[in-house]
Amino acid sequence: MLKEKLQKAIEVINRNDRGGFTIPTNKLYPHQWNWDSAFTALGISTYNKTRAWQELILLINAQWTNGMIPHIVFHENNPNYFPGPNHWQIKANSKTSCHSQPPVLASVILEMVKDGDDYDLKKSQSLFNSLIAYHEWFFSARDPNNEGFLSIIHPWESGRDNCPDWDLGLQKVNIPEDFEEYLRCDTSHVEVSQRPTNEDYDKFMSIVQYGKNCNWDPMNMYNHGPFLAIDPGINFIFLKANKDLLSLAKLLNYKNKIHKIEDWIKKLENGCQKFWNDKVKAFTAFDVRTNQFCDAITNASMLCLYAGAGTDKQKKYTIEHCKRILDDCVYGMPSLDPKHESFESKRYWRGPVWLIMNYMILIGLENEKEYLLAKRIKDDTIRLTDVGGMFEYFDPLTGKGLGGKNFSWTAAIFLKLYRENYDFQLFNN
Repeated sequence: MLKEKLQKAIEVINRNDRGGFTIPTNKLYPHQWNWDSAFTALGISTYNKTRAWQELILLINAQWTNGMIPHIVFHENNPNYFPGPNHWQIKANSKTSCHSQPPVLASVILEMVKDGDDYDLKKSQSLFNSLIAYHEWFFSARDPNNEGFLSIIHPWESGRDNCPDWDLGLQKVNIPEDFEEYLRCDTSHVEVSQRPTNEDYDKFMSIVQYGKNCNWDPMNMYNHGPFLAIDPGINFIFLKANKDLLSLAKLLNYKNKIHKIEDWIKKLENGCQKFWNDKVKAFTAFDVRTNQFCDAITNASMLCLYAGAGTDKQKKYTIEHCKRILDDCVYGMPSLDPKHESFESKRYWRGPVWLIMNYMILIGLENEKEYLLAKRIKDDTIRLTDVGGMFEYFDPLTGKGLGGKNFSWTAAIFLKLYRENYDFQLFNN
């Protein structure tokens, strides 16, 4: 039974393989996504390390000259997806989107090196300078005032597109008079109740149109763009990525990079205090344009443990929130506190469980020696693939699979968790 399920997970990824890169799922997401590819590579590395590195290399090959690794790489213009390459730039030099996504690459690469051998170490060496350039871009483009925290210029940059973290900011986004009409494709593949609303999409595309008109100038987007928010998710992922980049620099004996990365880590550790919301006793999003905290406690709030960020008291509050939220669900960890008024168990990032977030949260809990909570999330993560299948996300109350089916990063996380906990020799039988 287990062997069949493991093989099924591999088959899901293989079916989504497009010759060097892996799409998240057929039709709904027919291109290469940044953090999708990173987590998918982590899963592939459990059974085919050469193909796993190929995944990352092809993604990093799309890196812009300024260091940014975009959130989508369009290897072809597929009519099943909107917005395609022509909607991003007036004069496109490359077929990519024009902002990034949560920078998990350094953490994934370190994990592949720790699980690997000299081959993996050499591959990481060939990508190290690209990782440095990527992190430098985040500091220059998303923290230009050197404040120690990143601010995103579009909800899509967070990877958590329609979560309540962005409601304050999106309310203030105006639809321009010359707004370009569009036709969504996602709701032809997935039930409308499971996707962002049309109002959300109008705001998303208004920001894209502004970016397109200013050629995505980073200072224009940061200082004058329609949307700017401090995202706890991307900040904690970036802090963890810098800690992992430091470990990689030491493994590779890049002594000339160590001091710089250590300075980055100190700056980010101090900066995270900016988005501690003392009113709800959690790290929450902060809308820069309206100068207001969001009151939603989300799965991104839990990532302070993954990053090892915050004071002992802040970590204690976070763990208490984690216990309470898990007790309010059948399956954890929901993307939003079920007691929040905006909770919807089936709509994208407004309630459902995402396995990639679970993976990072359980790492954080284990780092804090909260082994029972970590086991609970790990067990739920595995159970969800039994109850709901290899779907994109899951209802935390019923376990029903939602969104895209036969989803690459869901299969990848399943494979990674079994690699860590069980005898993986069965793959070689």
